[in-house]
Amino acid sequence: MDDETQKRAITLLSTGIAYFLASRFADRFLDEPEERGVADDVKEALVKASFSITATILASVVIRRVVGTRWGA
Repeated sequence: MDDETQKRAITLLSTGIAYFLASRFADRFLDEPEERGVADDVKEALVKASFSITATILASVVIRRVVGTRWGA
């Protein structure tokens, strides 16, 4: 698997993982106030960024292990 294909696979997998994590856990970290303010938007952005970082790392590990196991890289 070439480098470009690995990058695409990591992007697709990390998007799926981030969506799954955000849909399962975001409500636990964010309270929905009656009226949202800038602080609420900042909290939401930080939570989403954390899910995105975590998902990208997990996807990278999964893809690199699959590639390393199957193709001897």
